[in-house]
Amino acid sequence: MRVLLIGANGYLGRFVADRLLADPAVQLTALGRGDDADVRFDLASGSPGALTRFLDAVHPQVVVNCAGTTRGGARELTRHNTIAVATVCEALRRSGCGARLVQIGCGAEYGPSQPGSSTAEDAVPRPGGPYGVSKLAATELVLGSGLDAVVLRVFSPAGPGTPAGSPLGRLAEAMRRAMQSGDGELKLGGLGVQRDFIDVRDVARAVHAASLSAAQGVINIGSGRAVRLRDAASILARVAGYAGALHELDGASGGHLRPAIGHPRPESDHAGPVAFPYPDGCGSWQQADVRTARDRLGWRPRINLEESLADIWMEAACRI
Repeated sequence: MRVLLIGANGYLGRFVADRLLADPAVQLTALGRGDDADVRFDLASGSPGALTRFLDAVHPQVVVNCAGTTRGGARELTRHNTIAVATVCEALRRSGCGARLVQIGCGAEYGPSQPGSSTAEDAVPRPGGPYGVSKLAATELVLGSGLDAVVLRVFSPAGPGTPAGSPLGRLAEAMRRAMQSGDGELKLGGLGVQRDFIDVRDVARAVHAASLSAAQGVINIGSGRAVRLRDAASILARVAGYAGALHELDGASGGHLRPAIGHPRPESDHAGPVAFPYPDGCGSWQQADVRTARDRLGWRPRINLEESLADIWMEAACRI
C-alpha cells in the first residue's frame, strides 16, 4: 500500500510515520517543509496544481495529513490548518490517483461541553477559539469534498515528544525546575480543568487503522475518560519522585481571575506560582465518546496516562 504522509516531522506525524513504517505492507513517502522530507512542499503556499502533479507521479492509495499548527494568530492558523487542507482536497480531486484521505482533526472543534458528558461525533461543533475554528473549517472542507475521506478528531494528545510549551509539557518543566532548585512546594493554577488525554502512539495506531478501513466521516480518538489536571500533576509527581507539596491556586483573589495552567514560569523561581492558559477554547471539561472508533476501526486505546506522563517526565528530566 502506497501512503503519502504529510507532516511527518510534527508531533503526531513522527509517531504516525513510525507506525506506518513498521507495517511491511506500507510503502511510505513523506511530504513536508523540512529538509529531511522525501519531497519538500509547503501546503500553505504551494498550489493545488503542483501537488496534483506530484500525486499523479507517486500515485498513493492513501494520503494522511498530519500537518498543521496549534499556535499563532487567526491568519497563521487559517493558512496552515485550513488553506493547506483546501490545497490537499483540490489536488486530490484533480488527480487521477483516487487516494483515500485521512485527515487529523482535533477535539477543539467541538468547543466547551457539559461537565460529565461524553461528546459524540453528532454533537454540534461550537469551537471556543481561533484554533478550533480553523480546524473545524478544515473538517468541513474534507467532508464536503466528495473524496473518500475520514477525519480523526484527536482529543488531548500526550506521551513522548509532548511539546514543552503544552500544558503537560509545562507542568513537567515546572516540576523539573522545582526539583533542581530544591523547592519543597510547587504552586500551580488551573488544575481543575479536565481533559481527555490520549497517548500519541495510540493516535498513530488509529491512523493506521483508518488508512486500512473504509470508514468515512468523523471519528473521535480519545481515551473516553476525562482526567483533572490536578490528578495528572499528582501522577507526574509520583512518577518523578517529587516529594514536595503541590499547592493549587483555588480561586480568584485581589480582583484577579484564577490563572490556568500554561503561562510561562517567571524568571525568578520565587516570583510567583506557575500558571498557564489552556488555549484550546474547550472550557473546563472535555471527554470523548469513542464508541465509533471501536465499532468502525476496531480501535481501542492501550496506553494509560501514567505511562504517557512517565515518558513526558523522562524527556523533561533530560532537558538541560
